[in-house]
Amino acid sequence: MNYRTTVERRGATAILMAVLTVPLLGLLAFAVDYGYLLYLRTDMQRVADQAALAAVRELVPDPFGDQNLDTVRDVAKEYVERNFGEQYTVNDSDITIGRFEPSTIYSGNPQILTDGIADTVRITLRQDEDTNGSITLYFARLLDKNQQDLSVVSTAALQKARYLAPGTDLLPIAISTQAWNRLDPGDEISIYGDGRLTDDRNKAIPGNWGTIDVGANSNSTRDLKDQISNGLSQSDLNDLHRQGTIPTSEYIDSQLDIEVNGDTGFSGGLKNALEPEVGNTKLIPIHKGNLNGKGGNLSLEVVEWGVVTITNVHFKGGKSSRLKVQKAYIYDQDLRPQLDLSDTSDVIEGAYTGSVLIQ
Repeated sequence: MNYRTTVERRGATAILMAVLTVPLLGLLAFAVDYGYLLYLRTDMQRVADQAALAAVRELVPDPFGDQNLDTVRDVAKEYVERNFGEQYTVNDSDITIGRFEPSTIYSGNPQILTDGIADTVRITLRQDEDTNGSITLYFARLLDKNQQDLSVVSTAALQKARYLAPGTDLLPIAISTQAWNRLDPGDEISIYGDGRLTDDRNKAIPGNWGTIDVGANSNSTRDLKDQISNGLSQSDLNDLHRQGTIPTSEYIDSQLDIEVNGDTGFSGGLKNALEPEVGNTKLIPIHKGNLNGKGGNLSLEVVEWGVVTITNVHFKGGKSSRLKVQKAYIYDQDLRPQLDLSDTSDVIEGAYTGSVLIQ
C-alpha cells in the first residue's frame, strides 16, 4: 500500500470525525435529555391523574346539594405532595372545578362549566420558572440549552349511576312519584305505619307508600331486613329475572319500569334492621302512584329510583311507627354507571359511582 495514500485516508477520516462530532454530541444530548424529560412527564401525568381521580370523589354533595370545593382542592394538593414532597406547589389557579358540558365530553378537551352541581376536576401540574422551577438538563447544555419547562393536564369526572348491581345499598320502601317530586335536596319526609306521609312541618303529603321485596314475591320480613342491612343481592336479581321482571340477572336498569309485590305498614321486625342504618344513604324505589290489590298482595310499578339518607327511626308499634328519610346524594361503587357520559338524562338522580379520566 502506498504510504502517501494511507496518510491521506487517515487525514480524511480525522476531518470527517471532526465534522460529525458536533451533530453526534447533539443527538446524544437530545436522546439522553429527551428520555429524562419523558420519564419526568410520565411521572407527573401519573400523579396528576391519580390526584384528579381522588379529588373528584370529594364532589359528592351533602344532602342539601352543597359542595366543599376547598376540600376538593386540599385533597388534590395533598395527593401531589405525598408523591413529590411538601415543597411541590400546585397553584389554586391550576385546579378547575365545575361540571363537564356533555356535548364536548368526547372532544379531547371537554368544556367545564361553573353552574350547577360540580362533577369534574381538572388539574395542571407544572415545572417552569414561576412554579416548582424548570427542569435542569444535562448534555443539552453543550448546545446552550440549560432548562426545559414541563406541564401536564388531567381531568376526571364523577360517573353518574344507572344500573343497580349486587351490593347496591337499598331501602325497600317505595313512595309515590307524587310525594317524591315535592322534595328538594335536603327535604325530609316521614313515613308512618298507618300509611301517612308528612313533611318537615308535619303536614300531610299526598301519595302513598309500601314495603316491597325487590326480588322474590314473598315480601317476607326476613327478606326486607336482609335488603336493608346488606343491599341488593344476586339472589334478588336471579328471582326478578326468573319472574320475567327484568331482562338480565346482572342488574336492574333504573330506566326500566318494573312491577313488584308490596305491602302496607311496618312490621316490628324491621326495627332491628333499620335502627343501625340511621345516617346511612340508600336508593329508594319510586312507584307510579297506584297500589293495586289488598293487604300483603299489593302490586306496585316502580318507575324510577331516588336517593335518601335515613335520619330517624321510631318504632312503637302500629300506626305510630315512623321512618324519616331525607332526599340526598350517594356515592356507591356497587352501582354501575351510565357509560355514555354525554347522556345525562338516563341516570339515577343524585347517584354517583366511581370516577373516570376524561382528558
